[in-house]
Amino acid sequence: MKILHVISGGETGGSRKHVITLLEQFDPSEVTLAVFQEGALSEEARAAGIGTVLFAQKSRYDLSVLSRLSAFIKKERFDIMHTHGPRANLFGIYIKKKTGICWVTTVHSDPALDFVKGGLKGTIFTKISLYAVRQMDHYFAVSERFKQNLVSLGIRPEKVTTVYNGIHFTEEPAKAAAIPVPEQAFVIAMVARLHPIKGHEIVFEALRRLDVKPHLLLIGDGPIEDELREKVKDIRDCVHFLGFRKDVASLYAASDVALLASYSESFPLALLEAANERIPLISTDVGGVGELIAEGETGWIIPPGDAEALAEAIRQAMKADVKQMGEALYEHAASNFSLDQLHKATKDVYTTLASR
Repeated sequence: MKILHVISGGETGGSRKHVITLLEQFDPSEVTLAVFQEGALSEEARAAGIGTVLFAQKSRYDLSVLSRLSAFIKKERFDIMHTHGPRANLFGIYIKKKTGICWVTTVHSDPALDFVKGGLKGTIFTKISLYAVRQMDHYFAVSERFKQNLVSLGIRPEKVTTVYNGIHFTEEPAKAAAIPVPEQAFVIAMVARLHPIKGHEIVFEALRRLDVKPHLLLIGDGPIEDELREKVKDIRDCVHFLGFRKDVASLYAASDVALLASYSESFPLALLEAANERIPLISTDVGGVGELIAEGETGWIIPPGDAEALAEAIRQAMKADVKQMGEALYEHAASNFSLDQLHKATKDVYTTLASR
């Protein structure tokens, strides 16, 4: 059985980590990764021993890559194509028609929101993206809630398998990184692309409502960085843009809580990584978050877009025994969200599909 995973290659967030950790669990002869650009993802994949092939584009609109990728699939006789992200999904429409390959996907975000703030072009791409999502042979949903989201788009329930994200949990937390904050400061780590769907502006508004302000680490890059930097000038002393970092575990270890403020997610891998570092979570009620966080015991769950609810959760966190909460979260996450379960469930679906 041979599986080709297809992703744009420019990802620096959760989908990058998901693909790398998943493919690492398979025998190298079973999986190959195809990317359209070099970047952190392809570098990490090759370093992990994952066969990685570049189908370079002159621009993201260069469609000549489709015939090359289709020819590669036929030559190597792949049984299944597994796409990740909107660009790979859009290209999958052509590749499926050209090769007839069995096509599956893991939906890492709400396809209706992938092109938010994209203007007319974004509206067009959203329609095409939603069309692509409906053409696939099978779907991996990383939470029960996300499965229902796919069903609401017209996908038959039997074509969707819920497979929780997983990571390798370590016996000891990472060594804390040096961070640009006062020694006794309360530190919140937010690992997220700088993208409208991630809710950074709501976080800024919540900080403005606090009399005693924590220090916020923004870990990640993205298309609205300049816009966010402009909007945070009045509280810039407590907001730190750290950009894309490879030492996320160490940054979590240096923090008191982890924050997710997204309007939509499937199952945030970043929260599992925070759990591994024994820090509690503050998260919007998205995706499978409710299956990870026990309210008031291992973290706080708030409605998306609610700055006051977020501010109150931060107030509570600043008074709580975050070390004890973090340990409780670690025990729960390590027992239920391992890489072993992710690998087994995914391979079972591949085996069933390949035998048809």
